[in-house]
Amino acid sequence: MAIFIHEENSKFHVKHKRKIKQWLSQLIQNKKHEVGEVNIVLRTDEELLRMNQEVLNHDTYTDIITFNYNQEKEINGDLFISIDRIKENAAKFAVSIEDELYRVMAHGVLHLIGYNDKNSKDQKTMREQENLALELYRTLFHVKHE
Repeated sequence: MAIFIHEENSKFHVKHKRKIKQWLSQLIQNKKHEVGEVNIVLRTDEELLRMNQEVLNHDTYTDIITFNYNQEKEINGDLFISIDRIKENAAKFAVSIEDELYRVMAHGVLHLIGYNDKNSKDQKTMREQENLALELYRTLFHVKHE
């Protein structure tokens, strides 16, 4: 199967799509799962807010909404990412937009794999796993840490 990146409504172009797909596939395989079909869909803040309100009954902005359609060990899902939140959080945390986008992509895939972030212990584990995922990207593609 495959990982797809959709950027039609975001007015943002994702660089290195092939590398991202390879990296996320490797992340899934490293966690002893199979790659099914994962759609990464970039949207605006307003689109994600509307989705959050209508589907999840949350009236807040968010950087990602993850829908899990897994079938046993096969990872399938849709990751809706707000490029507006990515840009704002990148500035807030003093990281590149690319690094923040990759962190959020990894976050969504980690949710599909089974990691949660509902409490402080789970949030700490999720952050550690995000960091490991980013390190995997850097290792796979010989990218130096900023």
